[in-house]
Amino acid sequence: MSSLVLAAGCVDGLPARDASNYEPAPQEAGPVDAGTDGSDAMSVDGAQCTVLIEQHPDEGAYHVACTSGPTYGTVPPSSGNHFGCWPEYRTFDVPVPWGNLVHAMEHGAVVIVYNCGSAGCPDEVARAQAFIDGLPPDTDCGSGHRVILAPDPTLPVRWAAAAWTWTLQADCFDETGFTQFYADHYGHGREIVCSGGAPYANLCDGMVCQ
Repeated sequence: MSSLVLAAGCVDGLPARDASNYEPAPQEAGPVDAGTDGSDAMSVDGAQCTVLIEQHPDEGAYHVACTSGPTYGTVPPSSGNHFGCWPEYRTFDVPVPWGNLVHAMEHGAVVIVYNCGSAGCPDEVARAQAFIDGLPPDTDCGSGHRVILAPDPTLPVRWAAAAWTWTLQADCFDETGFTQFYADHYGHGREIVCSGGAPYANLCDGMVCQ
């Protein structure tokens, strides 16, 4: 199975709710980091489309001001400096800054994002939501799921997922690939934080979330 060809990118600051104002953050040059010999990158057997799962070095976890967008070395971001607030663990219909999403990943969350272009992909999004709704209860938190689903119009592939130091890239929503990724990497952040953070509109509006 062939690998996806990606370019690194991330999201800067809190965007307006209109996705047309959603701007990418500064990017690091070079391809997505897949390790020195590629041994930590793997395709998924049984997937219905191209799915690539990769492990990446830990980029650290300092808190930074919302006025200065972090730069990440992978697509999607897999670790690194992030904003002091994290999003609620839920589905969003607008983009959420990666500075906030990475903080949720530090707490053990899995982030699922998609970019289906102007035509959208409501059927695939519905399948992704059904996948999330069908997940088993969180054994660390007692109920619910530390999972975030959101659009990302800067994503260079159709679907992606991220957990702390791991990424998935895919050209469709494939239940087999996402199930494997979730089973292997959910709840493996630096911390266990079960509360769902701040509402979207308040992610950087003076709230103390750390």
